[in-house]
Amino acid sequence: MKAVLLKGYGGLDQLVYGDAPDPNPHSGEVLVKVAATSINPVDWKIRHGDVKATMPVKFPAILGRDVAGIVVSLGPETEGFQPGDRVMGLVNRAYAEFLVAKSEDLTRIPDGLEIEDAAALPLVLTTGAQLIEEGVRPKAGETVLITGALGNVGRTAVYVAKRHGMAVFAGVRGRERAEAESLGTDRVIAIDEEQGIASLGHVDAIADTVGHEVIEKLMAYIRHGGVLASVLGKPRGADGKDFHLRQVWAHPDAKRLQQLALAVANGEFSIPIARRMKLSQAAEAQQLAEKGGISKILLIP
Repeated sequence: MKAVLLKGYGGLDQLVYGDAPDPNPHSGEVLVKVAATSINPVDWKIRHGDVKATMPVKFPAILGRDVAGIVVSLGPETEGFQPGDRVMGLVNRAYAEFLVAKSEDLTRIPDGLEIEDAAALPLVLTTGAQLIEEGVRPKAGETVLITGALGNVGRTAVYVAKRHGMAVFAGVRGRERAEAESLGTDRVIAIDEEQGIASLGHVDAIADTVGHEVIEKLMAYIRHGGVLASVLGKPRGADGKDFHLRQVWAHPDAKRLQQLALAVANGEFSIPIARRMKLSQAAEAQQLAEKGGISKILLIP
């Protein structure tokens, strides 16, 4: 099969489109023909070597956490799917024409959702939901500030927090305020402006997808005994504070993914897709995504 191989840590030149061995499913596994995958920040963080302490790879490696595709075959004693089923999931080694995944990590693509579009969803839907449900641990009526609310993880977190009955504040750049109004949150806060931060008041929780100096400024606005949930690890300055810090690392949850994908299919919220590119253009796609300011980029084998 054709795949994008990461030859070593470093720049875009380490991504090479070429031949890789065809995968074969073992017990409990499913062979999927990839219809599409998508670019996520973890892809270039792995390539750079930024996360090699926690996510080491053996070269040559195949990146890619999102998949949408068609079931080709099942490993021995594997149940739950049939050849021809349209599936999606949070997986590994998705920059390829085929991949093998645990059956428990896959779910069927809801009717009304195009198979390629489904590839934009698994990691961001799973991360956004777990940021709220496992990190914030929502209670109806409490307030949560979601930083980077217009990002793909942020959009999901907004939707999930609202569904749990929280009062949701969208934290965005000042120039994004008008666009953020479409999220339907209780307030929009310009978190890159001192005046916007000062207007925040105390909140019960912050769900952070931005990090850096922004969250350092915002921590002072978490109430005593509140929560800082982050998908970016422990921020500088969090030690000794009187709130609960919960670091969230996404893990597969096919049942929750199915529920959220159905909400997307029904138009309850959306994950915008900016570009559709060939799998062979993975290096160019990573370069565009890493620059920021762009929504999801799909890779099509």
